[in-house]
Amino acid sequence: MMYLPKYIIVTCLSLLLFNCNGNKETGFVINTNAKSIILGDTLNLSIINPNNLDIKEVTYQLDGETIENNITTENFKLGEKLITATVKYNDRVEILTKTLNIYNNSTPAIYTYEIVNTYPHDISSYTQGLEFYNGHLYESTGQRQESKLRKIDYKTGEVLKNLQLADQYFGEGLTILNNKIYQLTWQSNIGFIYNIDTFEKLSSFKYGKSKEGWGLCNDGKTLYKSDGTEKIWFLNPDNLTEEGFIQVYTNKGKIPSLNELEWVDGMIYANIYQRNGVAIINPENGGVKGVIDFKPLKELVTQHSELDVLNGIAYHPERGTIFVTGKNWDKLFEVKIIEQ
Repeated sequence: MMYLPKYIIVTCLSLLLFNCNGNKETGFVINTNAKSIILGDTLNLSIINPNNLDIKEVTYQLDGETIENNITTENFKLGEKLITATVKYNDRVEILTKTLNIYNNSTPAIYTYEIVNTYPHDISSYTQGLEFYNGHLYESTGQRQESKLRKIDYKTGEVLKNLQLADQYFGEGLTILNNKIYQLTWQSNIGFIYNIDTFEKLSSFKYGKSKEGWGLCNDGKTLYKSDGTEKIWFLNPDNLTEEGFIQVYTNKGKIPSLNELEWVDGMIYANIYQRNGVAIINPENGGVKGVIDFKPLKELVTQHSELDVLNGIAYHPERGTIFVTGKNWDKLFEVKIIEQ
């Protein structure tokens, strides 16, 4: 006969036999009205109880927040959600889980553009981040042993200040807040903070749960970070901790491979890697409001063996225009966005 330590017995009893023996006999299953629902629809939850056991109480949670078994999803964030049901029966407790996708409730609008101006751009720059601050253009470039942080005169393409990253780092997105430059690296799990005037490195920060470093932008209070998936993370600018995320979804499904980010009039504009397009995203719930097709721009730059995809969005608030370029493009385009 095997004797269990006293602390194991006490723990099991205190949890009301909370799956302590891997209860597989109940047959309980969370039942939803659909595997995927549209934002604003009502979510109906119940428990399938094939053995007609005496259920005393059921409580539900969605992503850790307690919810009712019938609830409208109007104010929910989009994406894949984890539903948890705590079922109390016969002085026992069983925990059930199920995933549910919430899609956006509108089809993205299609936008095109009008080219306002064309400026020179360093053809050797593997552009990862682009942002205006106090009238100057700042750029972060990638590739190991070639990654840079730059301040540029956008009209002439002249590099006004240049910082070479250490060889092991692959530069990624950047954003500027309160006279500080925040720059990501790709797979090194580290970002850097610089003085805007001197490019002196002030500190560094580690990533949390986000997969990698891709794009950055800010709304004046919060930093927004993409990691190459459908997620955009919220970063506290004081300590750079991740304080949540949105998942970017249309009415059909998720939009993965989000890259360079820009904050424009209350929306997040995001390059979609390898798509030569930009998604316009609601930062409150992750819904895609529109999509801009920039594919024709790639034909207007010098064609060469190192030419790569569109990447780099910078909003010029005084001019009310957007500047876009790409990896190893020799042109920077100033455009106005037009809804079709």
